[in-house]
Amino acid sequence: QVQLVESGGGLVQAGGSLRLSCAGPGRTFSSYTMGWFRQAPGKEREFVSAIRWSDARTYYADSAKGRFTISRDNAKNTVYLQMNSLKPEDTAVYYCAASTWALGDVRVVQEGPYDYWGQGTQVTVSS
Repeated sequence: QVQLVESGGGLVQAGGSLRLSCAGPGRTFSSYTMGWFRQAPGKEREFVSAIRWSDARTYYADSAKGRFTISRDNAKNTVYLQMNSLKPEDTAVYYCAASTWALGDVRVVQEGPYDYWGQGTQVTVSS
């Protein structure tokens, strides 16, 4: 069982930045794909970004391109989501997810291929 622990959420003004972290203690992610999803109140959970651990290939939703950056730290077994130029519509609970597969373009945005999920961290962007 892989336990994912998110941190870094909080309240920020529009235009500000936050960095989310997702730690998976005691487990190597070498063959995994790590993703970030978010769920706003009254809306379905949606894909934000992902990184394939083996080759660091990254994926972004259109809403995240140019503002968010996903990265990984091999030594710390941690994935980060740097979020800049935040907007009120970015307000949501952000979830870290791990897939045991190196996902491609089609599956990486789907929830089904992800085997493990964190508890979520709240991000609130005020206008």
